[in-house]
Amino acid sequence: MGIGLRVAGRIAGERLAGDAQKTAATAQIPESVQAGSKPQSRTATVKTGSLARGVGGFLRPFSRIGGILWLEVTGAFFLLPVVFFAPTLWRVRASWAHGPEHRLFLATVAIMAVFFYLSVSSFWRARRR
Repeated sequence: MGIGLRVAGRIAGERLAGDAQKTAATAQIPESVQAGSKPQSRTATVKTGSLARGVGGFLRPFSRIGGILWLEVTGAFFLLPVVFFAPTLWRVRASWAHGPEHRLFLATVAIMAVFFYLSVSSFWRARRR
């Protein structure tokens, strides 16, 4: 944040100094010469590039933290179906081999396995960042 503020302050100071010089120079130079001035456009491009780098440097830590937070929230939401289907799995656990609710048991296990994998991998990716 300090770098971004320093860059923004420097740019604002340059712009104020440039405006003061421009108004003093405008009084002396005819309008026909002022209309086609190349140095001002080059200076504006350099200042815009500096501003873009300053803003990019300011936002870089927030994008990293935001990515980690996004992965953790996603992992928590992927964990919700696991918690939701756990009572169903517990209820039909006796039918795991050949019971009357064998298909329900297999479907519940498959759903829970997929969502548990997605949740754990999301938290793992957040941890590696």
